[in-house]
Amino acid sequence: MNSTANEVLEVVKENDIKFIRLGFCDILGQQKNISIMADELQSAFENGISFDAHAIRGFRDITRSDLFLFPAPETLAVLPWRPGPGRVARFYCDVKNPDSSEFLHDGRTLLKRAVERAEKMGYVCKIGAECEFYLFKTDENGEPTDIPFDKGGYLDIAPLDRGEDTRREICLTLEEMGIKPETSHHEQGPGQNEIGFMFSDAVSSADNLQTFKSVVKAIASRNGLYASFMPKPIADAAGSGMHVNLSISQNGSNIFKRIGEGHSKIADSFIAGILAKTPEITLFLNPLANSYERFGNFDAPKYVSWSHQNRSQLIRIPAASGSKVRMELRSPDPSLNPYLSFALIIAAGLDGIENNAILPAAVDADLYNADEAVIKNLAVLPDSLEKAIAIAENSSFIKSIVGEELFMKYLTIKKTEAADFTAAQSKKDFYKERYFYSN
Repeated sequence: MNSTANEVLEVVKENDIKFIRLGFCDILGQQKNISIMADELQSAFENGISFDAHAIRGFRDITRSDLFLFPAPETLAVLPWRPGPGRVARFYCDVKNPDSSEFLHDGRTLLKRAVERAEKMGYVCKIGAECEFYLFKTDENGEPTDIPFDKGGYLDIAPLDRGEDTRREICLTLEEMGIKPETSHHEQGPGQNEIGFMFSDAVSSADNLQTFKSVVKAIASRNGLYASFMPKPIADAAGSGMHVNLSISQNGSNIFKRIGEGHSKIADSFIAGILAKTPEITLFLNPLANSYERFGNFDAPKYVSWSHQNRSQLIRIPAASGSKVRMELRSPDPSLNPYLSFALIIAAGLDGIENNAILPAAVDADLYNADEAVIKNLAVLPDSLEKAIAIAENSSFIKSIVGEELFMKYLTIKKTEAADFTAAQSKKDFYKERYFYSN
């Protein structure tokens, strides 16, 4: 057991923490956890805590059902909404086999491998997420309704924006847990909100996103509301995106920082690699049938293109200077598994660097209203789960990053989901029953 784990044990003891949640997620990114008593934590660090992997989507079959959770000491966070006495803390965990080797269907492990590859190439990747969500009213029994909490629009204030106090409470809670929010505001849709938080390393950013979603749901519930991360919960309103902001540094210097001066060749190739692979990995970035309702309107992309500042593009370079210059990938939505998705995005960019990929010319046009002459030669993102599956199925790139076995399991789950969607009598009912309550 390392010194960090010993320090964490002292923190747990000093802060009257009695219950420990060990968190991880399944192949689709759904959060799971096991609770242990605080006096079991040392054993968890040393020996792990076993669980039935057969009961977790995409993990193991019943003949080899034992896996172990090893808490990552650096992820300790006390849950502010569970006060003392007997406080509750949470760790994210690495999933391991009974022989303590890495379990290669664990997205967190695969993301670590992508980070290690970047480091071997001399790069450090930073990621920041801007995650949108809707707040809905609940009924007299506390069950979610499909009535938005307010009728506000983009950057509105009270009384049109009724979510201000809830966002404030979410931000303060995140700050208590060591996650620094940078901006929060009302988004375009009625009851729609966005909170962006500070850049961090890729693994921490994925952990933080999982924490963010759990905090939003917990605080919304405490305020008598229901928070939904479903990509398109209201048919005629803006969808909820999860813009992924990336920067990479070499020798401590952000290689994007000169992008306004004619571009860094490495930055060009990194962007080009992600552009080229995004159609293939869209199945992971936009994993639900409902995800594809979002594309092509309300600032969500449709074409494989890039530009500076332009919000109609798949990738844009926001106006910024120095260390804050970055690229923004605008297609992902909050229903993704952040560990697998970030691993694939980083790997795509690194492939671009290794292959000296050439960045195509910027498309400086509003692609929602562009002439046919502008868009006729642009590749199009898949516009349905079925098409995303077909494109992904032929991708040797995905298989090389996540492994053939995990990839086949993921495809099997998604093919079943796509078939169920096709067979559904009502698309609206399917979305509500399958996605609204679980995202």
